[in-house]
Amino acid sequence: MKAAVLKSFGFPLAVEEVPEPVLGTGEVIVDVVATRVLSYSNEVFSGERKYALDLPVIPGAGGVGRVRAIGPDATKLSVGDWVLCDPTVRSRDDAIAPDIHLQGVSARGEGGMRLQKYFHHGSFAERMRVPTENVTRLGELSEAEATQWSVLGTMLVPYGGFLAARLQPGETVLVSGATGNFGSAAVAVALAMGAACVVAPGRNEKMLAELVRRYGARVRPVKLTGNENDDRELMKRTAPGPIDCALDIMPPSVATTVVRAAIMTVRPNGRVVLMGGVNMQGGPGLELPYNWIMRECVTIHGVWMYPRDAAARLIALVRAGLLKLEEYETTAFDLDHANEAVEHAAANGGAFKLTVIRP
Repeated sequence: MKAAVLKSFGFPLAVEEVPEPVLGTGEVIVDVVATRVLSYSNEVFSGERKYALDLPVIPGAGGVGRVRAIGPDATKLSVGDWVLCDPTVRSRDDAIAPDIHLQGVSARGEGGMRLQKYFHHGSFAERMRVPTENVTRLGELSEAEATQWSVLGTMLVPYGGFLAARLQPGETVLVSGATGNFGSAAVAVALAMGAACVVAPGRNEKMLAELVRRYGARVRPVKLTGNENDDRELMKRTAPGPIDCALDIMPPSVATTVVRAAIMTVRPNGRVVLMGGVNMQGGPGLELPYNWIMRECVTIHGVWMYPRDAAARLIALVRAGLLKLEEYETTAFDLDHANEAVEHAAANGGAFKLTVIRP
């Protein structure tokens, strides 16, 4: 089969013929129809992000495809089913504290690297092998719709954060990083889950206005000034009432002062979700006042990805019409132009943008 292979950091992907994936028990082979290209893929492939990847590897974070073959433990899947492939692979021998790796992207710790050596290759290929539990049926789709459904991979990330925070309908949410790719998805997801209001801070006034245009008065934009104390008070005043939950999904380049200003807007007994990349590439860590956390009874959730059942729940929100995939502007490339797709994703990684490879 054809695939795009990362052989060395700092070099282009090599599009070439590679061996077919071999089915084992507890696994599914999927014909990949569409797979999103992460906006920061170029940073991973160059080695800038220093992700733990055992090379050579076929990269690619999940995708949409059709079932080609199933193992004996699959009782609901059928060959030909349209499915979403979740790249979050967990070890099966410790349900409480499993090791995790993101198939085709990175690994966490020694156990994650061991997982990566087996579920090694990602979705920049005509076919991929995934754990059975990482495949979720989508229902009927057309070939064209598969491209749009690939955005679920982006939406699942903030959805996992809101699930951890137990977001309730009618609550007020603040999304730190609202004008970015994952942040704008967080705004859409929070509203789909029933948030009464989303406070959306940022410096990109054009994108803040676009969020209001798309979602109306339930989005309250805040133009940040760069002064931590002033911005904190501005965000709190912009909210229609106390802020119940703050989700940070800022990239590694953002200063910790910006993140702290947003986090410390939550009310007493409020919740904070940390999902961003602060300190990922070195520099000062995030400092939060011990007394503020304790006296205000603030709960802080560190969340990496999402629970196993999140994909099915998110698909249900889309099918119910609460989450609109057509909000995204998609650009598709074939596998022969995988390197061009990576470049395009880096240059077009903002809000409501989606770059896709269709093998």
